[in-house]
Amino acid sequence: MDAQKGDFEEVKRKIEIKLKLASMSPRTLKAYLYFNKKFLDFIKKPYPEVLKEDIEYFLASLTDKNLKKRSLSLARSSLRYFYDEILGKGLVGGIKAPTIRRDVPEVISKEEVFKIFEAAESLRDKLLLRVMYGSGLRVAECVAIRNEDLDFELDEIKILRGKGDKKRYAKLPTELARDLKQCVLSQSSEYIFPGKKGHLSVRMAQLITVRAAARAGLARKQVHCHMLRHAFATHLLQEGVDIRLIQELLGHSDLSTTQIYTNVSREQLRKVKSPLDTFGWKDSTSA
Repeated sequence: MDAQKGDFEEVKRKIEIKLKLASMSPRTLKAYLYFNKKFLDFIKKPYPEVLKEDIEYFLASLTDKNLKKRSLSLARSSLRYFYDEILGKGLVGGIKAPTIRRDVPEVISKEEVFKIFEAAESLRDKLLLRVMYGSGLRVAECVAIRNEDLDFELDEIKILRGKGDKKRYAKLPTELARDLKQCVLSQSSEYIFPGKKGHLSVRMAQLITVRAAARAGLARKQVHCHMLRHAFATHLLQEGVDIRLIQELLGHSDLSTTQIYTNVSREQLRKVKSPLDTFGWKDSTSA
């Protein structure tokens, strides 16, 4: 084993131990290891000799490669986790993180959501789509729902491993209760949406959504699973639900993430009357 490879193996071991103790997701572990390896390959020096300038040089090189800002931010977080949190060197904290512009998500109407449900190819597919929209779940959260995660008395779905491995409770629509109870009673799997390797895969759920949208005549909108979650949030906002409640239902740790939906609720803005329009008299200067 050469010195450079051995150096990364030690970095890998330290990160794996720390992340496992923190119960972080396998996806986070994979990303942190990826960027730390890329960094060591780039600077070609042992990790104990790393300087702040090395990290700045590396991040600047990623910028030159037109890496997306989100990926650049993840690279910085990966290095900060190892050099600042694990080693306590404080090398990365002073390096400014890139500002990530949040694109306003495209939103589909309630009528379009209904058309997607109706175009589903099977009862299972229709239920999957209805749960994603009706509870505002991420696709990975939806396919992983187990029988025991459903609370029909409190109308709740327990989400054990949301984004960042956070536990929360999502709304279980009353309209779905009967069909979900039937699923629990009629199948032997521990999952509501069983698949070949436990539960239905995220990829298959995405395919189901794309197919249903195409059959509903919405192919041009490039409908995907997360768009149903966007629709859930926007439709609640249009109905006057407080944005902080929506934040909790979506499982957002930061309100600024939820506030993006305030930019897409134009229908709600159109319904607001100007105070001038509430006057009971007519302006004498009008023709």
